[in-house]
Amino acid sequence: MAAPNPITRLISHVILDLDGTLLNTDSIVSRVVKPFLVKNGKTWDSKKAHKLVGKTPYEAAAVVLEDYGLPYSTEEIVSMITPMFSEQWCNIKPLPGANRLIKHLRSNGVPTALASNSPRSNIEAKISCHEGWKESFSAIVGSDEVEKGKPPSDTFLEAAKRMNTCPSNCLVIEDSLPGVTAGKAAGMHAIAVPSVPKKTAEFSSADEVINSLLDVRPEKWGLPPFNDWIEGTLPIEPWFVGGPVVKGFGRGSKVLGIPTANLPAENFSGIVSEHTSGVYFGWAGLSTRGIYKMVMSIGWNPYFDNTEKTVEPWLLHDFGEDFYGEELRLVIVGYIRPEASFPSLESLIERIHEDGRIAEKALDLPMYAKYKDSPYLGNPLQQGKSADGSQAELIPSEKLLWEGSK
Repeated sequence: MAAPNPITRLISHVILDLDGTLLNTDSIVSRVVKPFLVKNGKTWDSKKAHKLVGKTPYEAAAVVLEDYGLPYSTEEIVSMITPMFSEQWCNIKPLPGANRLIKHLRSNGVPTALASNSPRSNIEAKISCHEGWKESFSAIVGSDEVEKGKPPSDTFLEAAKRMNTCPSNCLVIEDSLPGVTAGKAAGMHAIAVPSVPKKTAEFSSADEVINSLLDVRPEKWGLPPFNDWIEGTLPIEPWFVGGPVVKGFGRGSKVLGIPTANLPAENFSGIVSEHTSGVYFGWAGLSTRGIYKMVMSIGWNPYFDNTEKTVEPWLLHDFGEDFYGEELRLVIVGYIRPEASFPSLESLIERIHEDGRIAEKALDLPMYAKYKDSPYLGNPLQQGKSADGSQAELIPSEKLLWEGSK
């Protein structure tokens, strides 16, 4: 995570992008485009999905047309796909930290605008599905309300104008390179939250590059700080995952000296994308052994340069033996830090142990300790039940790995 460049004046206004920054719009792209391509005798290539990031609907349609050689005009593709996307607007989930950031800015009286490359009508439809969002923005600007969408600066300049402030007073938060380019061209400061993995180096023009909205530190920009961090941890909405423990690749114990428990990848595809990479902690339940404190990593393991997003828990207990095949249940309750690259194996190991110490201490706090009693941890028949007995979302991962281990 890059440190912000020094600022010459305090920020007073914030301008947020929508798709990929606040909303996990990418999650519905394949859901819409894939069947459309299949219907036209083509095969969806997920590796090309990044080319759609930051584009207007028309520009995105043009990319699809070029990449797949479809027998339509760009206008025809837009007209066919737009209704399919519209049906999915309320299925798009906020990205981690989005609700927290919006509420924080509003409660502290920070004027905030929404500036998107989507048409205004699409923006209105998307945010209407999220309570309190529309009321939180002093201005909303769509690409159809300006002469040119991003990367030209029109959208951001119009947002500043509608908030009656100078561009230099504004902080832009964007997930795409076109968005960051537009913000800087407008004379604003810009935080990049790249939605495409391993693309941080491309955002050198941004004043700061962060891993996710969970890592926004408003005080760096002269804005009111968050007050919800507790002893180096951030409470999050709990999520649940479970399955039989399977063998990994051997790096956990052999390379790092830190034994990890791994869950099978089958049937977990796509779910892990809902959670930002970083280091988390919570409780782990083994069906025949009990419940233990746990710290885990989710991401691309920069030190070992993984090619897929993975997750791995480290149970903070010395078992002295393997327990392959045993049912493992996890309740993830808090966040510690973004994933990071390390200059040496020794520094990686040192940081992993520090994460363990932070989790060990934090899980004794009542707000985290209460989840140790979750029925989900101790009884396989309670799968999907939260601590209060209500239905909870079971969120499995693609493959459980620790940062760089196995």
